[in-house]
Amino acid sequence: MSAVPSQAISPRDVPVTATLAERARTLGFEDLPQDIRRLTRQCLLDWLAVTLAGAPEPLTRILAEEIGEQGGKPEASVIGHPFKTSMLQAALLNGSASHALDYDDVNIAFTGHPSVAVIPALLALAEVRGASGKDFMTAFVAGYETICRAGSLVAPGHYNLGFHSTGTVGTFGAAAACARLLGLNRQQTAYALGIAGTQAAGLKSMFGTMCKPLHAGKACYNGLLAARLAARGFTSREDVLECPQGFAATHGPDYAPETALADPAGGFHLRNNLFKYHAACYGTHAAIECARRLRQERRLDPAQIRQVVVRVDPESDKVCNIQNPRTGLEAKFSLRLTVAFALLGIDTAGLDSYSEVNAGDPAVIQMRDKIRVELAVGRGFAITDAEMRVELADGSCFEARHDSGVPAADLRQQGEVLEAKFHSLAGPLLGAERAQRIAGLVAKLEELPNLSELVGLCVPA
Repeated sequence: MSAVPSQAISPRDVPVTATLAERARTLGFEDLPQDIRRLTRQCLLDWLAVTLAGAPEPLTRILAEEIGEQGGKPEASVIGHPFKTSMLQAALLNGSASHALDYDDVNIAFTGHPSVAVIPALLALAEVRGASGKDFMTAFVAGYETICRAGSLVAPGHYNLGFHSTGTVGTFGAAAACARLLGLNRQQTAYALGIAGTQAAGLKSMFGTMCKPLHAGKACYNGLLAARLAARGFTSREDVLECPQGFAATHGPDYAPETALADPAGGFHLRNNLFKYHAACYGTHAAIECARRLRQERRLDPAQIRQVVVRVDPESDKVCNIQNPRTGLEAKFSLRLTVAFALLGIDTAGLDSYSEVNAGDPAVIQMRDKIRVELAVGRGFAITDAEMRVELADGSCFEARHDSGVPAADLRQQGEVLEAKFHSLAGPLLGAERAQRIAGLVAKLEELPNLSELVGLCVPA
């Protein structure tokens, strides 16, 4: 008896959206291992640090003025400001402020910034609903994992084509997190992802301008709106990620459902979260580390440096290779300038370093112009890799290589570094005592019955 051939199954028939919706909907706090809970607390503390530091930024002020003119129900806190606004406006403003300095965390699974695309939407919703710390943590992980899975579905072509994944893919994470907090069912959660997907936007061509932080704010606004509309009965397609003319089909050449649905090494994408310790685009960090190491180990005299060659992933040319930056924002996306900072001993973690004054300083420009960026075509580099060769006036040469894409192995030590970062950023705005109280509340986040005390402390002293 001959076998009847089975009908071929197209990858487009794999129910990616429904599967991700179900994963997000059914995640429980008891499913979170201790290290995932610790990483969640670390993400929140780091997010509060960079949001407080971003609160006085010009783009945040402009958005705050616009929101103030529009008015709105004062229900959700604006971090670093003494007023409340509507949930959606708070998500927009806090999301934009948290990405204003480009000092927030990264995950290479979707080549973007996960926490700024989830926490602002989730925090506004949790504050208004009186959600517990456990509920917040569970929803955060649900959103975080959804971002990474949705991002890996269309990687790397989506990002390489010119989309800013924080704004596009981030919208799905915000929607999934808020849907989980609202307790939506599978169909409602899938609808929320669909509503999010049709709003998703963000262009890499805007890097170095105020629009890049706005992408994070819009991801939060749109994701929160999507979940709230789905909860009210607003409908959408349930297969936005995989359907013809859906998100994957229209936003890049790559489509990998097997990657999106597979469990990452270690079971959680959150375990691969990367925190920033330089206040610039993550694509510059490996080169900065090379320069810092050579400066320290070789005791380089900047005056003796003849030339510097930096080799990076070719995609860096589209992300962080502004040759002659003029503003502080542009400086954060310039390999040449950030490497010049590191070689000159300028603090790359200092917020004030990225300024128009430094970008135009003759000594900095002189060093910047000694630096040549080479694109390592065919070398198998990732955007987290860099090689550096420094040649001195006497003909001697020194080399270094660094990969900034390796997560910390010691979470306790990482927590200590992040707490120091938090106090350095939050202390000047809030005062040391209030900053310490916030850090203490985050440390026992799962014990909090609600988040009102925590957000209530995040205003200037």
